[in-house]
Amino acid sequence: MPIRTGPSSLREGDPEIFQALQGEAERQRNHLVLIASENYVSRAVLEASGSLLTNKYAEGYPHGRYYGGCEYADQVEELAVERAKKVFRAEHINVQPHSGSQANQAVYLAALKPGDILLGMSLAHGGHLTHGTSMNLSGKYFRAFFYGVSAGDQRIDFDQVRDLARKHQPKLIIAGASAYPRQIDFPLFRQIADEVGAMVMGDMAHIAGLVACGLHPDPVPVCQFVTTSTHKTLRGPRGGMVFCKKDWAKKLDSAVFPGLQGGPLMHIIAAKAVALHEAQQPQFKIYQHQVVANGHMLADVLIARGFKLVSGGTDTHLLLLDLRDRQITGRDAELVLGKAGISLNKNVIPFDPCGPGVTSGVRLGTAAVTTRGMKENEMGIIAQMISEALDHRDDEGHLRRIRQTVLELCQKFPIYPLGTH
Repeated sequence: MPIRTGPSSLREGDPEIFQALQGEAERQRNHLVLIASENYVSRAVLEASGSLLTNKYAEGYPHGRYYGGCEYADQVEELAVERAKKVFRAEHINVQPHSGSQANQAVYLAALKPGDILLGMSLAHGGHLTHGTSMNLSGKYFRAFFYGVSAGDQRIDFDQVRDLARKHQPKLIIAGASAYPRQIDFPLFRQIADEVGAMVMGDMAHIAGLVACGLHPDPVPVCQFVTTSTHKTLRGPRGGMVFCKKDWAKKLDSAVFPGLQGGPLMHIIAAKAVALHEAQQPQFKIYQHQVVANGHMLADVLIARGFKLVSGGTDTHLLLLDLRDRQITGRDAELVLGKAGISLNKNVIPFDPCGPGVTSGVRLGTAAVTTRGMKENEMGIIAQMISEALDHRDDEGHLRRIRQTVLELCQKFPIYPLGTH
């Protein structure tokens, strides 16, 4: 008899965790997820991420591991890299980063020295924590300056980008965002960087699926480095990847391992490979077109119902609502909509008078509901429910009725069968 480390099933061995997972499965099935950073992976991606590759330590790179028995781990990682190159046409790709944040850190470690200057988008205007904010490693180890959006059209102020680049002479300019609903002009970032002798890192964590299908300008041809997470619109497991021009390949790989990480998560790399295979299928492009169409419809109906959208709309899967005219904070809106079964997140808006713990806005995304099969008609229903929930936020009976409509919609567009975690 083999030695077992515990009972044969989670239900039997750890009923507390089993119950928590059952609750999460029910929540995902019965809530409308409008969190722009979230999506539902396929059954195949779930299977790979929960596979026995979690048992394998494969420190190093294919055919150069520090452990034996890595022949199948090598196959998996090589397939992931090969598929990523087909999808994104990059010169060099590293699929080992555990997250988009660590992919960003790998670029900094490869290309910068402590105290070097970087220029990123302000967190308050839609940037990301890892783009130089003071509480993050990127702001502690490097001197960071920030560009933002203009007060008028609330789009990236490229005159400000150019002025700051000329003034501060950054070594690296970061082109990318976490809460910016418009397309990003990567070639213009590269033009400005060339003027001051800087490099460009394109962070496409949110838009990777759109980029893969030609629905958003591609950072890969024009940026020295490109980073991404593998979930969100790419619809893979939670993880990251980092791309670079071939002359940076050795430094970048050394930055990922041994610079930042030890053994890679081979089960997650397998799941990345599966997602990248799915991204090459015709259905994936159909899906991405629908993600964008749903974003446009959701924006149009919300505007028609009197909501103010940052920048006036969206070009992507992501929308940012300015709730100041509705006399409700982002924090309270998140709580109210949660009662109605609609999951989204509070978010600062440009020039927000409230802090990040309260905010004047909420961020929405269409990737997850599109994966469920919802289209423009459902976006109109969702927009109506959002509007009614916020207008009747103190009416518990009204919120319960909206919750019932959410349940009916979720049952009409199911995700995983019962029993799948």
